[in-house]
This record gives sequence, structure tokens and C-alpha cells, in this order.
Amino acid sequence: MLVIFGLILNVTQVRADGDDEGMWLPFLVQKLNIKKMKGMGLKLSAEDIYSVNHGSLKDAVIALDHGSCSGELVSAKGLFLTNHHCGYGEIQAHSTVKHDYLTDGFWAKKMSEELVNPKKTVTFLKSIKDVTAEVNAVLNFDMTEDERSNAIRKISKELEEKAVAGTHYEGEVNTFFKGNDFYLFVYETFKDIRLVGAPPSSIGKYGADTDNWMWPRHTGDFSIFRIYADKNGNPAEYSEDNVPYKPKHFFPVSIKGIEKGDFAMTMGYPGSTTRYMTSWGVAQTIKNENSIRIKLRGIKQKIMKKDMDASDKIRIQYASKYSRSTNYYKYSIGQNKGLKALNVIGKKKKQEAALMRWIYADQNRINKYDDALALIKNAVKGNDKYDRVSNYWYEAFYGGAEFMKRALSLRRAAKGIIEKEQATIDKAKTDAKEFFKDYNMPTDKKIFVAMMNAYKADIPEEFYPEFFKEVDSDFGGSFQKYADKLYSTSIFTDEKRFANFLANPSSDKLDDDLAMKVTMGSLKVYWGLSDFTNVNDKNKKTGERKFVAALREMGNSQALYPDANSTMRLSYGKVGDYEINGKKMPFKTYMKGYMKKKVKTKNKNHEFYVPKKLSKLYKKKKFGQYAEKDGRMPICFTTDNDITGGNSGSPVINAKGELIGIAFDGNWEAMSGDIAFEHELQKCINVDIRFVLFIIDKYAGADNLIKEMTIVK
Repeated sequence: MLVIFGLILNVTQVRADGDDEGMWLPFLVQKLNIKKMKGMGLKLSAEDIYSVNHGSLKDAVIALDHGSCSGELVSAKGLFLTNHHCGYGEIQAHSTVKHDYLTDGFWAKKMSEELVNPKKTVTFLKSIKDVTAEVNAVLNFDMTEDERSNAIRKISKELEEKAVAGTHYEGEVNTFFKGNDFYLFVYETFKDIRLVGAPPSSIGKYGADTDNWMWPRHTGDFSIFRIYADKNGNPAEYSEDNVPYKPKHFFPVSIKGIEKGDFAMTMGYPGSTTRYMTSWGVAQTIKNENSIRIKLRGIKQKIMKKDMDASDKIRIQYASKYSRSTNYYKYSIGQNKGLKALNVIGKKKKQEAALMRWIYADQNRINKYDDALALIKNAVKGNDKYDRVSNYWYEAFYGGAEFMKRALSLRRAAKGIIEKEQATIDKAKTDAKEFFKDYNMPTDKKIFVAMMNAYKADIPEEFYPEFFKEVDSDFGGSFQKYADKLYSTSIFTDEKRFANFLANPSSDKLDDDLAMKVTMGSLKVYWGLSDFTNVNDKNKKTGERKFVAALREMGNSQALYPDANSTMRLSYGKVGDYEINGKKMPFKTYMKGYMKKKVKTKNKNHEFYVPKKLSKLYKKKKFGQYAEKDGRMPICFTTDNDITGGNSGSPVINAKGELIGIAFDGNWEAMSGDIAFEHELQKCINVDIRFVLFIIDKYAGADNLIKEMTIVK
């Protein structure tokens, strides 16, 4: 059942049946959710969850890197947990063939051993305010979409500046319900974040691509970081003088265990859902976005994997890149499968028809909403060809050869470099050092050739970048020959050539560089798409705003939640069994299952390799205080919380506000859930906090970290 559109058919029934769908705004919990949550077993008040005046759960929940992942504080010294895959980039960045933290893990036994991560950030939510009335006061129905956007941008800036005046906070007005509501968020961001601990990938990434999105899982998907602040507790760039951050609240950690039916709540920063998408949008997502991603990432990943398997250096260099690529490659496969199997397009068509019947039952509703669905339908269909090109461009160019992002970065800094501004040059040197550390030119070259061949074969000639003509006229139509010249001459594919350019920069060198020509030529194609899509994009925006407004009006007083947009959300549900095709599976997994998946191999990077020390601990049952009463060591469990990308690392919290797990995945059968929540299928997969503590304590011997936490027995 699709709840958002199910409202069309029976609003009251859907909200009253006790479904667990929803990514709710925490400052509205008292108004919308607390009664139901209490009925499900919650022991906390709404003020305990979200408060501006005193420490609450929200103050222990963090956004990593402005919302790419979530995390939770577990000590009074700024220690926090997140997923292994959320810290994977940092673990990889610190790894070398000599110190391979990806393979062997990393543990700081004292604070002086913690590793600095210059670009990593942690953001705290300070407050949320409904500013819909203030924004709507400057809008009117006669405005064009451009005029409306400009007015919203202007008033938002004024509200943001007023909210944070005289502070180091950041203000951000976000749009909700497709432009019908507006909320002002105030944030505080810390920039000195240090890596404290990470299990080897054989634990933190156990099962890798095979088990990704699947149940049963046996993955210890966690890593540990610490937030540092200046001596006054304020955000500061890295300094040896910085001290551990003292939070307003941190989670006590429960090792009491979980049972079926226990209340479970998550809080975090889900990235994006599109549950108000219409049938035409779903069809386009299947055909364009997902199908193109599947095809092109499949090609790229095959190239990367072959080179990674041949060299430990390349394996480390490309570990994070490969992981990022495969995650949503597999997600797209699962989402397409789910959308088709569950007949989401057919269901949405029926529900859209029901909405139109509701609209046409009243003249006032006809006046307001008559054209909503027509605007969306015509815009989606009118832009379909360009949407395909846009998705292909993203995967083949922007997500293809790595030199493109380097060229874009340098283009933005070109003026300062050519005029020999030392600060700009120093930054370019630092960025280049970081880039070339994890760059293998032969691998990138293979990817470039493969992506260009695919683009040319699948995309109409009218969308070819200018350099394609040069490939045809001067290189016999061979992208391989063109790549031979590009990669042997460009400043963006060789560290020494780049250094020589910075020592003696010029506009001519930059403009004549083949990598820069590819970059600017492809960008010209991408920018040109807006000439065709501009009118349809605006009509679609108008239609979606009316469409969602109609749904809300039809729902009357019933509570609805907006799509995820990287702002803090709360989800509540229960610990529960996992059912596939009528077959019930246990909601918990144990180390016995982990060992059953074990593959006998000397390759420590095999996705089902088990570390020898962990095998010994298992055989001797040395689980300490973290095992269940029957002696079994739990690893993962499922709940029916609502989860999507960005929720990775979110705390799983029991009825008393104690940490019982870390969310890290959704399930394969419900990959369509970002578009249409499926009540019978949707599950949130979590690593049991007891397994996390067991690995920290018994496997790593990092009892210094255990002593920092408040353990509830």
C-alpha cells in the first residue's frame, strides 16, 4: 500500500492503522506524533527528543559532511559512532600499502594517536522554526516561477541572516511539500574531526557487494570519530590546542538486548525521497536514471575491479571510489525490480485518477488544482529526451574520467593562478597532492575511452560535444587514439606536468589542454540542455506544488510528512521479523551465521574473509558482557523504521532514549521505498550495539573507548 497516495482513497484509515511510515520533523513531534509513540511504548517526552532550551536527543545526533551520513555522540568527550562505510573515505585516505587500515583496521589507544581529517565536518541542529507565513507574505498567485524563486531567495536570505546575527551559526531556509511550506534551520558546524577507530573491512564491510541491501546481514558496519573544539567549546580548524568537544547530550549505550516488538526510534539526516512522484516520473526514473546508471557504472566498475585486483596500491587508491559507485549501482537494480514487481506505476495511475475525481467534485478545487497533473505529465514527457541525455552526461562525463572534476576546479581558480596569487597556488598544490595520491592514470584512461564510446553509441549526434568532431577528423574516430594523446600531454593526468604548470602558468596552456577541452566542451552540452527544458521545468514545479497542496487539502487535518531533503528527521517503529515471500526469517543474526559465510582464503580482502583473531574469539566464546543470556553473540537486527540514504549511521534508540544499534541499510525487497513506501516489505537493517562494543573491547582491545561510554546493563 502506498500511504501518500493511499490518502486519496481513505485518509482516516491509513493514519489510524498504526503504520510505521514517516520521516518526521522532530520539532513537530509534540503536535503530530507523541501520542502514537507513547502508545507504542516510548518513555520519553517530546521535550526529551527535541528542545531548544536544554539538552535533548537532537543534540546527540549529527550530520556528517553536511548530510552525506548521520552519527551519534556516545561520550562526554565528543566521541561519536557512525557507519564503517560513512568513514570509509577517511579510512582509505589514511591507508597505504605499509599501513593498510582498510584491511587491518585502525584503533587509537590514546587521543594523541587519533588521525586528522582536514575536510570532514560534523553539523549539529540548534533549532527549527516555521517561517511559512513570512515567506508566503511576499508571494502571490500572479508571480511567474522565476519571480517566485527570486522572492523566496530574497526573503530566505533575510530570515537566515537575522537568525544567526552575531553568532558563528549558519541559517538555512528549506522548502517542504514541493514549495508549500518553509522552515528555518539553524546549525553549528565543527571542522576538527579525528578518526578514532575502525574495524577491518572484513568486519565493517563483511559481505561487501554480495550482501549489500540483503538480509540476513552479518556486518559490523561502524567506525568511530571524535569532535574537537577550541578551548571555549566553539568550532575551529584543526589545531594541537583544540580539546574534545563537550556535548549538551550524548547517548547512554544499552547492552540489555532487544526483543521482538520493542519500540525503536531513529534520528538522522535522510538525504532524498520522492514519494510525491507521479506515475510519469516513476516511468522516467526506471527508463532513464536507473537504467543508465546500471549500464555505465557496470562498465566503470568492471574496469576498476580488474585493476584493483592486480595491485594493492590501486586497490587502496580506488577502494572508496569503487564502493561509492557500487552502492547505488545495486540500489538502482533493486529499485527498478521493485517498482516493476509492485506495479507502482499502475497503482499511482489509479490514485491520480482518484485525486482528479476529488478535484472535479468541487468548483473551487477545479479552479485551484485542475491543471496540476496535466502540467506534470506534459513537462515530464516533453523533457524525456533531454532527461536521458542529462543522466547519460552525468555518468559518462562528470562521473566518468576523474580529470574532469580537477579541470573544473582549476578553471574556477584559473585567474588567481595565472596572476600568481600565492594562496590560490598553494591550495591548488594541496588539492593536487590529495588527488594524485589516489589516482591511477591507466585506469582513468580506460574509463574515459569506455564512457566516450558508450555516449557516442547511445546519444543522438545533436548532443555530441565539440571535441567529438576532432576525434573523427584527426584521430580516425578512435577515442583510444585521442586518449593516448590526452593522457600523455594533459596537466590533469600527471603530477609532474601539473606542478610545472603551476610554476609557469598561462591561459594558453590551460585552454589548449585536451582535458580542459573535453571538460568545457561537455559542459557546453549540459548547459545547453536548459534551453530545451527550461519552460517544462517551471511548469513541472508549478504542477507539483499544486498537486501536493491538493493532497494535503484532501487529507484535511491528517498528519503528513514531507519528502526527505537532508534535514533532521525522526522515524519510529518496532523491532520485528523479516518476511520474504511468506517465509518469516529471524529479526536477529548471530556470529554463527557470520562464520557460516566464511570463505577459506588467504586473501584478507575477500568479501567473506574472517580475521583469525575473530575466529579464535568465536571458538572460545569470549564475548564478555556483550553476549545474550544463552551465550550467543548478536550482530544485526531489523526494525520497521523508515530509512533512506543519509540515514546511514543513524542511532537506533530504545523507549528510554538509549542506544541499541546503528542503522546502516534498507532491504532489497523494498528498494522502491524511496518512491513508494511498502508497509509489508520495508525494513531498516541495523548493527547491534553489543556487537560494536564487543569488537571495540574484545577484538581491538580498545577498552579506553568503552570506559568513555555510559554502559547501561
